[in-house]
Amino acid sequence: MAGVFEVEVNGVEHDHGLEHQNEADQFDLSKLSPEEKWRMEHARMHAKHRGHEAMHAEMVLILIVTLVVAQLILVQWKQRHPKSYNLVTLFQMWIVPLYFTTKLHWWRFLTTWFIFSVITAYVSFRATRKPLSCTTPRLVYKWFLLLYKISYATGIIGYSVVMFTLFGINLIFRIKPEDAMDFGVSLLFYGLYYGVLGRDFAEMCADFMASTVGYYSASGMPTKHLSDSICAVCGQPILVDVSEEGIIENTYRLSCNHVFHEFCIRGWCIVGKKQMCPYCKEKVDLKRMFSNPWERPHVMYGQLLDWLRYLVAWQPVIIGFVQGINYVLGLE
Repeated sequence: MAGVFEVEVNGVEHDHGLEHQNEADQFDLSKLSPEEKWRMEHARMHAKHRGHEAMHAEMVLILIVTLVVAQLILVQWKQRHPKSYNLVTLFQMWIVPLYFTTKLHWWRFLTTWFIFSVITAYVSFRATRKPLSCTTPRLVYKWFLLLYKISYATGIIGYSVVMFTLFGINLIFRIKPEDAMDFGVSLLFYGLYYGVLGRDFAEMCADFMASTVGYYSASGMPTKHLSDSICAVCGQPILVDVSEEGIIENTYRLSCNHVFHEFCIRGWCIVGKKQMCPYCKEKVDLKRMFSNPWERPHVMYGQLLDWLRYLVAWQPVIIGFVQGINYVLGLE
């Protein structure tokens, strides 16, 4: 295989190996090994970008400045107008991956996205109806809590597969490293994406339902008096005492002495991202509420999803904006 190198003679540079483009085009790439093909493409890329160091430095500077400015704008937007920020971010989370996966023909993701969208649309529709049905809050929190647990398990399995592949455990089962890594990364992506998207929809539904029931308002005092036997999240009676073991679910008492259904307060705090009492707004100590050490990782996982939201929703938009600036300035 011919190489690419330059020799300077009398101040004039001459290319040898790939002297003429026509000769380079005459190579039969099908006869080359994958390693030789990679070397050929690598050599062509270096030849194409040689002498553009200043342009590349300018492109990197534009990327860094844009990332910093975009981060400042997003932080100010979130602090000043959180409602519009959350709504736009939710729309971005829902649409941006759909665009790329449709373009790449990832039919498995599109199938799961369609199923998720149909069920979540139905649940969200139920949550925004007035008057609110007595069975709706529990339906909403059960669905999003189930989705949260499935995404959590899927993400853990995907991460484990990736780590096992890095340590070569896949070879014990005669699985190719690339196949095992693709499987692990896919599961990790599914778990993180639907975990983030589900929590955002759950937060929106939690706000709307709680304000509709009347015990919670985003600002100001509650619009109803809370009885000791009523759950402030769903507005339904509490049938199981705090000290009793429930058949289907237990009853939780917060540090402020207000009691709630297990599914309701779990959905409110973990999935709905509300770390305060739905009635009196006292801060909820999640570590005290979930004393079981096996349940605490769910809280940390929720915090991880909040951080990943920026990468999924806004990073592609920022990168696209940077590419637009480079195109306008004639940088390649």
